[in-house]
Amino acid sequence: QVHLVESGGGLVQSGGALRLSCATSGIRFSLAHMNWYRQVPGKQREFVARITSNGTTSYAGFVKGRFTISRDNTRNTAQLQMNLLEPEDTAVYYCNTNWKGRDFWGRGTLVTVSS
Repeated sequence: QVHLVESGGGLVQSGGALRLSCATSGIRFSLAHMNWYRQVPGKQREFVARITSNGTTSYAGFVKGRFTISRDNTRNTAQLQMNLLEPEDTAVYYCNTNWKGRDFWGRGTLVTVSS
């Protein structure tokens, strides 16, 4: 069974930083591409960042160099380091992977940025 569990969310002031983590099980992590998405209530879920199995990264335009996605294949985890957070970054952040043709999602972790 595939499980993704996010952690690291919380309340932070504008300009602050948070580091999210996604713990995985049930997949061969080193072969999986990992993604972070976010969703504000009432809006569509949107892509944030991606890291492929070989470490290639890509980001949404709004990241503007503030976020860094990484992975630890020894611990089967993916991370999202978020710096210079803005109130507009307030959302539930989700970890995602597509494994053997199926999409899997965690339950999300809430990030709240106060102004």
